[in-house]
Amino acid sequence: MSVDSTAPTGTILVVDDNPTNIQVLFDVLSEIGYRVAIAKSGEAALQRVQSYHPDIILLDVMMPGIDGFETCQRLKVDSATRDIPVIFMTALSDSVDKVKGLSLGAVDYITKPIQHEEALARIRVHLQLRDSQKSLQKQATELSQALDNLKQAQVHLVQSEKMSSLGQMMAGVAHEINNPVNFIYANLAPAKEYIKDLLNFVDLYRQYHPQPHPQIQDWMDEVDIDYLQADLPKLVDSLKLGSDRIRQLVLSLRNFSRLDESGTQLVDLHEGIESTLLLLQHRLKGRPEHPGIQVVRDYGQLPHVECYPSQLNQVFMNILGNAIDALEERDRKRSLEDIQANPSKISIRTEYLQDRDIAISIADNGCGIEESVSSQLFEPFFTTKPIGKGTGLGLSISYQIVTQKHGGKIYCQSTLGIGSEFTIKIPVRQAVC
Repeated sequence: MSVDSTAPTGTILVVDDNPTNIQVLFDVLSEIGYRVAIAKSGEAALQRVQSYHPDIILLDVMMPGIDGFETCQRLKVDSATRDIPVIFMTALSDSVDKVKGLSLGAVDYITKPIQHEEALARIRVHLQLRDSQKSLQKQATELSQALDNLKQAQVHLVQSEKMSSLGQMMAGVAHEINNPVNFIYANLAPAKEYIKDLLNFVDLYRQYHPQPHPQIQDWMDEVDIDYLQADLPKLVDSLKLGSDRIRQLVLSLRNFSRLDESGTQLVDLHEGIESTLLLLQHRLKGRPEHPGIQVVRDYGQLPHVECYPSQLNQVFMNILGNAIDALEERDRKRSLEDIQANPSKISIRTEYLQDRDIAISIADNGCGIEESVSSQLFEPFFTTKPIGKGTGLGLSISYQIVTQKHGGKIYCQSTLGIGSEFTIKIPVRQAVC
């Protein structure tokens, strides 16, 4: 018998009820460097395999108790042993038995009486195949991990760029609008007083000159002086209301972006939610062809939370934007009468939990999400929206902001035909790095 100059490595479990066969195989395999374990029955083999973790099993077919076929079948149903190659040893030459063994998961047959050179060659081949399989599995795992890391890096880059661009844009818009709006707002009060004085002058003139010059009377009739006196104060009040609205919008833009704040801040999360809702107001309010989306608030008493405000605002924006998208998609398929009878609604609930977490729940009464889709919602680049309507990054970015930046949790509960609810939990006292 020739021996390979390279000493092989690996553990081989020999299972046979014949002591002579066991001794011969033990001597041959040990001589060339294999580590050999032995078992004299199928039951013993199932125990030995848990202790020795063999790289390959030589299994006799005909044994008392459970035979080789049953032993192989039990090995293959166990996740811990199913990948171990099994080579049957048998005197049976019937092809039906060979097919049965292979169908149970065996990789090869050795026919008794055993030819040592042939047996060693088959063992060497299957050990090499197993090593190659392990190497491929390791490479596949490493590639999968590398792909996950790449996706996470892409998400971080997109998030960083998106937040930076969005924040800069909002801060810029807020800055540019703020000065002229403040100028208008500051001058409305004196303008109202001036207008009031002029109207009082008109009243005083009409009181002492009830019969004005015909040309003046014609002009008063043409401009409808009575209507002008009644409507002008209302017009000024409308201007003040509009400027107030713009000032609130500017404040919301600044609160949303918060570029002037570095690191974590102690903030009222309700302010962030309200700022986000104000920015989305144009999508929530009713239109002639659509009654709009109702927002129901159920705010609890919350302490201030140390967090990254602009990033949490981005989470609110993503979830609320998705809820609006879902409701608009459903309403496009409904009649106006149905929408009026069952209006689209977003419910926002906040509460302070006993475990010192703050919970923010945002629910819609849309169509809901299929269970098969729910498990993928927070994966990068996954989206159920048509091409061009979504990037699949919003919820993935939200997940990272909540879990990694704030040590919190975010999850979704959804029922088809009823709606979806996203819940965010943020620790009140959490060291955020």
